[in-house]
Amino acid sequence: MAGKKTKAALAQLDRSKEYELKEAVEVLKKITTTNFDATVDVAMRLGVDPRHADQIVRGTVMLPHGLGKTLRVLVMCKENKVDEAKEAGADYVGLAEYVEKIQNGWTDVDVVIATPDVMGEVGKLGKILGPRGLMPNPKSGTVTMDVAKAVNEAKAGRIEFRVDKAGNMHAPVGKISFDDQKLSENIKAFIDEVVKAKPSAAKGQYVRTIHLSSTMSPSLKISRDVATI
Repeated sequence: MAGKKTKAALAQLDRSKEYELKEAVEVLKKITTTNFDATVDVAMRLGVDPRHADQIVRGTVMLPHGLGKTLRVLVMCKENKVDEAKEAGADYVGLAEYVEKIQNGWTDVDVVIATPDVMGEVGKLGKILGPRGLMPNPKSGTVTMDVAKAVNEAKAGRIEFRVDKAGNMHAPVGKISFDDQKLSENIKAFIDEVVKAKPSAAKGQYVRTIHLSSTMSPSLKISRDVATI
């Protein structure tokens, strides 16, 4: 049985309608009833078959207004990069101790950055970091010698995205407390990057559906027109 708040939220939502982005943001704020600053998420269904390597969609995007939270960043590097990482604001810096901690189950971070010269060690953690979306990767800018830049970008609101096995893509794009324009601009920035990342091997309709939701809220469907750059 749905609670009173859920029923009230659903009453304000037309589940058969495709909302324009501006209206979708306005409605989402009305139907979000949490007593905390809920995270806003975008979910996209893509016309790709990720079983084929040439149809995997992945990339990064710098959200113009950040995520509304401070990300915890781990930099795995040798001694010559430790000071640079710390000065850039990394929350954790090191190598051997963090390899051991992660092997023992510690993954209390949001972003892991590694320098190329330690990937032999970091690679051993793939089965732990990979499923959590934490494995450093050169394509996402998290395997780099420029650790200061990578840390600054992560702290400023750079997010990684990758299509799942079912062809779905989802990502956080801010907080419900953001003003309408900032939230809309973050959403559009994410969708635009997913569109730009369309694989050449993808055939037919690329963006099938787009849904917007916040923590514990119903989702609403957004018009696919927003996916045109």
